[in-house]
Amino acid sequence: MCGIAGWVDFTRPVDHDLARAMTDTMARRGPDAEGVWTDDHVALGHRRLSVIDLEGGCQPMAADEGPGARAALTYSGETYNFQELRSRLTGLGHRFTTRSDTEVVLRAYLEWGPAFTDRLEGIYAFAIWDRDREELLLVRDRMGVKPLYYAETPSGVLFGSEPKAILAHPAFRPVLDADGLRDILSVAKVPGHAVFRGMREVPAGCLVRVDRSGLAEERYWQLKVAEHTDSLDDTIRTVRDLLASVVEQQMVADVPLCTLLSGGLDSSSLTALAAHTARTRGHGRIRSCSVSDPDLDGTAGPDANEDHIYARLLAEHVGSDHSELPLKAPDLLDPALRASVLRAYDLPIAKGDEHASLHLLFGIVRQHSTVALSGECGDEVFGGYRWQRDPDAVFSTTFPWVHEGRHNYRGNEVVFTPDLLAKLDLAAYERDCHSAAVAEIDARRHLDDPAEARYREVTYLALTRHAQVLFDRKDRMSMACGLEVRVPFADHRLVEYTFNIPWAMKSFDGREKSLLRAAMKDLLPAAVAQRVKTPYPSIRAEAYNRTLRERLADLVRTGTGPLDPFFAPGLKARVRRDGAAALEEGMSRAALETTLQLDEWLRAYDVDIVL
Repeated sequence: MCGIAGWVDFTRPVDHDLARAMTDTMARRGPDAEGVWTDDHVALGHRRLSVIDLEGGCQPMAADEGPGARAALTYSGETYNFQELRSRLTGLGHRFTTRSDTEVVLRAYLEWGPAFTDRLEGIYAFAIWDRDREELLLVRDRMGVKPLYYAETPSGVLFGSEPKAILAHPAFRPVLDADGLRDILSVAKVPGHAVFRGMREVPAGCLVRVDRSGLAEERYWQLKVAEHTDSLDDTIRTVRDLLASVVEQQMVADVPLCTLLSGGLDSSSLTALAAHTARTRGHGRIRSCSVSDPDLDGTAGPDANEDHIYARLLAEHVGSDHSELPLKAPDLLDPALRASVLRAYDLPIAKGDEHASLHLLFGIVRQHSTVALSGECGDEVFGGYRWQRDPDAVFSTTFPWVHEGRHNYRGNEVVFTPDLLAKLDLAAYERDCHSAAVAEIDARRHLDDPAEARYREVTYLALTRHAQVLFDRKDRMSMACGLEVRVPFADHRLVEYTFNIPWAMKSFDGREKSLLRAAMKDLLPAAVAQRVKTPYPSIRAEAYNRTLRERLADLVRTGTGPLDPFFAPGLKARVRRDGAAALEEGMSRAALETTLQLDEWLRAYDVDIVL
């Protein structure tokens, strides 16, 4: 999947050594090869994870017809329809020297200009320098599966797959202001926000143009409200056909591939389709992987800790070569592991155990596979979450997952001073974020039924806000291990088709993910097809929470950390008196995790606080 980095400076020549230093921060994303390409005012860096055309496809890649290079590209991701595009471009007179999708993307830009984004199908983040136009394009895939950050400078722009690439440039200084702290302490993911002052993410489905006149963001793809005219039977059939096509596309790789199999409906569906595709192609058995650890547990459903049983059942049913990977809960508290998670993510996080468990899991998976298919976004697409079906959550005036799970994030008022909380006004920030999000889709202007309009809004929120958190988690933890994870349910064609299906049809049998269940029932064992959804496994051991409380109590006692001026006086007094016991009431695990990680992040990244 790779990592990219670089910058444009229209006032002075670029520094090749500095470009290499920025690129080196992406080494874990691309352990197989590296390259730096420079011109008068631009530096493009690349770290490669070789997946397609292992011998060719080295980057950055330049098209050099005529004097100098017409255009150069540093590219991260996969364009799944590259073979069809290659055929079309060959017919238009282009000649290819590699079998890579990278060269196809570069040639597509040369042929169609910035409008080429409409033709790409995949997950990607890349930078193209057009020498003739003296213009840099930063492009991110429609759903925002792959990350891309940038920071404007007085004379150009810095960019990278992760914040650490930008932080490696001396022109950028890490600063946390009130807006950044709001992003950290709230549960509203805001497209484009990157926490560090002066840094942004390229929003999903957008490109950024940078030239001598400045910088501008442009949207090239947007979900839109439309009428769904297919019958239920036709809808189920179309969902099945789309999924089968998407999975077949995403199995193209010149390296070992597996599926991440939890035993739930989403991952089981992908594994079943992958196994069917492999048999049809004559490629033998697909490999599948699951976690086996009795210390990890979900929180909803009596069989939440029996995922491995369903994974085994599905693997046996489809004939996959199945592995159960050991994952021990005590390991997730290891300070070295937590530091690795922070280095991979570059930002504080609220769900430390989930990120740490994925980091360990992907490290094990990488020992035998370079590419994995994963079930992220299945719930967002098909309506699998409880908050997508609970009327109280759906018709609340905020993000439905926030309404349902607010108690899981309580604790800010215990930790921080009233003055700080008043300045941040997180409740108003949440309301503003929600209002801005629903205004983007404007469903109530297009739909006469206000209830259906709200369900459409909730689906939009799930796809553009909730899913982004999952994509970030999966990308950072997998790429930190040099593992490429693909997410078939996030294919934009499937998302576009399902987005406008009326809610009554999405839940036609009164259950979650009715359409997916119906579309896949012939390939799944009945026990798997009818299984009730269970959440991502989280640690159930009280010892985990106790350790977090002890660590936070130690931090508060020291009185020397960067957060000390913002700790509530009452908290300090209670901790001095009662130790970790002072944190037993009113403190969620998420608040404990976030506070500890915020302190570690401020220290490790030498962040200035300017509130």
